[in-house]
Amino acid sequence: MPVQKLKKFLDNNKVKYTVCSHSPAFTAQEIAAKVHIPGDAFAKTVMIKIDQKFAMAVLPASYNVDFELLKELIGSKDIRLAHESEFKDIFPNCEVGAMPPFGNLWDLGVFVAESLTKNEEIAFNAGSHSEIMKMDYKDFEKHTNPVKLKYSFK
Repeated sequence: MPVQKLKKFLDNNKVKYTVCSHSPAFTAQEIAAKVHIPGDAFAKTVMIKIDQKFAMAVLPASYNVDFELLKELIGSKDIRLAHESEFKDIFPNCEVGAMPPFGNLWDLGVFVAESLTKNEEIAFNAGSHSEIMKMDYKDFEKHTNPVKLKYSFK
């Protein structure tokens, strides 16, 4: 079952979504392959630290974050990949590394890669390493209000 905080939020906002179960997988590319979704349409959530504050970088599974470019785009002095031990307590009902890309539910900024915005539908981890959610990208954007930037590469 998807993380309850997200499910309740989506249900309260009357957002349509589907939940799919799969055998456990731990990388976004591996999950995308298991559920037969192109890597460009599977949204991975990368936890980052920007000037000592946590945020989410949300990008296609087949892409990587260009930290120098992101730093330049947002005018940050310091940006880096966050370590799992640093953020695991922020998401108490999620398996580490399987948090959904709804940073707004945890008071976190969300930076979505421009390449992900081209999809009609996206899929993402639903709080566990064995479930995903699928929904229209426009609903994701409407309910997370992410900052859209071109900061990733294949």
